[in-house]
Amino acid sequence: MRRLMLVLSAALITGCAKKEEPAPEPVVEPAAPVAPAPIDLNAVAGTWDVKTMGMESDSVLVTSTLVATADTAGWTLSLAKRKPFGLSIVVSGDSVMASSPEYESALRKGVMVKTNSVYHLVGGELIGTTTAHYKTTGPDSVRMLRTKGTKAQK
Repeated sequence: MRRLMLVLSAALITGCAKKEEPAPEPVVEPAAPVAPAPIDLNAVAGTWDVKTMGMESDSVLVTSTLVATADTAGWTLSLAKRKPFGLSIVVSGDSVMASSPEYESALRKGVMVKTNSVYHLVGGELIGTTTAHYKTTGPDSVRMLRTKGTKAQK
């Protein structure tokens, strides 16, 4: 009887004993995304043949020449058969942002336009987008365009 009581007591203690839960797995935070390398204006400096196209088209709407310097001063844009004009340049991370003064649009004869472009150096090409703000008698008219520049051969 005593033996039976010991066996039952042992079984009861074993059955009631708190089972150890496995330790929680450590939480692994995902790695922070790697920031793109800052753009090197020395790599951008030079003369670029730029094609401007619609966002959903490969048809070239306008060709231009962009002259970039190794700093943010002295950048110019030339449209065919027109005098070059200066661009205001801001660099942020891997982007060059260019703002134009108001000029007569190459796409809309007689309509004035101001453009804001963002360029990235990708595989030796200057790839970007341009937002054109047309000055009209009604509300401002906006058009999104994409650009692709290749370094002019010396």
